[in-house]
Amino acid sequence: MGLSSGYGPALEQSEAVKLIRGAFERGVTFFDTAEVYGPFTNEQLVGEAVAPFRDQVVIATKFGFQDADASAGLDSRPARIRFVVNESLKRLQTDRIDLLYQHRVDPKVPMEDVAGTVRDLIQEGKVKHFGLSEAGEEMIRRAHAVHPVTALQSEYSLWWREPEQSVMSVLEELGIGFVPFSPLGRGFLTGAINQDTKFDDNDIRNNLPRFEAEARQANLALVKLLGEIADNKHATRAQIAIAWLLAQKPWIGPIPGTTRLHRLEENVGAASIELTSEDLERIESAIAGVQIQGARYTAQMQKAVNR
Repeated sequence: MGLSSGYGPALEQSEAVKLIRGAFERGVTFFDTAEVYGPFTNEQLVGEAVAPFRDQVVIATKFGFQDADASAGLDSRPARIRFVVNESLKRLQTDRIDLLYQHRVDPKVPMEDVAGTVRDLIQEGKVKHFGLSEAGEEMIRRAHAVHPVTALQSEYSLWWREPEQSVMSVLEELGIGFVPFSPLGRGFLTGAINQDTKFDDNDIRNNLPRFEAEARQANLALVKLLGEIADNKHATRAQIAIAWLLAQKPWIGPIPGTTRLHRLEENVGAASIELTSEDLERIESAIAGVQIQGARYTAQMQKAVNR
């Protein structure tokens, strides 16, 4: 997403293609996009970038917003899902979508209708696997009863651990993988952001309560703690944050985003960091003393997270 929208100006097309191909060269084979990113331009970018090695990677994309506009409301009507899939296939320059997510649960459309439509698309060969994003237990179970859900994508990190209480147990029970987005706390956990950091005018973090100056100042306690742990492991804060996620369950696959090659290499390096049970206990004990300040979303944004 961040290559095209959300966190300031889009990366120049050739540079973005180079970065994605650089990721593949470093062993990354799972790429996450959506029609709403841009809108549309991110799918086009991913399609161009992975074309030379399409059969060696997994592409995930999403449907669920009206006219690919997150501010226009939700739309998961069966006809809309079919339209989005056909258009996404063209932009991605492929004949199938490996993992198709419902971007947000649409309260106006029964989950059974959504899952049934994706099931039909899978039978037609246009889609391989069905996923949900930010769905709660009831919706996961209802969808899974119609067609097996392969993955749930939701925010999860050292500073947003709500999924541990709400969905982790049902994912384990049903054999559903978990794909945490914002595993680095939208950049905050890397240590590159402090209370004085200024974001670009079209950066979504300007509107998130957790990134207000006062909350940022309070939340730096977590960054400091991560720095101490990272120093002991000869790693970076970002690597510890990702390694922590990887250590939680074998079926967790975080999707950190970046626009810079050296950050990409840093993120990939997290896979080689082993956190022992003693390391994890120390992290847990230390984090228990840190009180995270600020809501994840504004009240208006939270309405779209219909669980």
